[in-house]
Amino acid sequence: QVQLVESGGGLVQPGGSLRLSCAASGFAFTGYVMSWYRQAPGKERDMVATISNNGGNTNYVDSVKGRFAISRDNAKNTVYLQMNSLKPEDTAVYYCKATNSFKAAFSYWGQGTQVTVSS
Repeated sequence: QVQLVESGGGLVQPGGSLRLSCAASGFAFTGYVMSWYRQAPGKERDMVATISNNGGNTNYVDSVKGRFAISRDNAKNTVYLQMNSLKPEDTAVYYCKATNSFKAAFSYWGQGTQVTVSS
């Protein structure tokens, strides 16, 4: 049974930090590119950051470059998103996604974790 379980969301003040985790099970983690997406109320779900199978390559949406860092621990089947200097516009539900490196049609989503940036 495939599972992606996000954790680490919550309420934080502007300028604060959060670290999201996504624990994967039920599939060959190292065979998948891992990504974080977010969806704000009334908006589409957009990609935030992506990391390659071995963690050697990362990609970020421009709005989070220099503030967010994606990483993965293949021994723990877990991907992380370190979020620093948070802004109110970062408020969204954050989702973890696993995409098969060879067949993009094989992908899995987590259930999401809420991040709220507010004073």
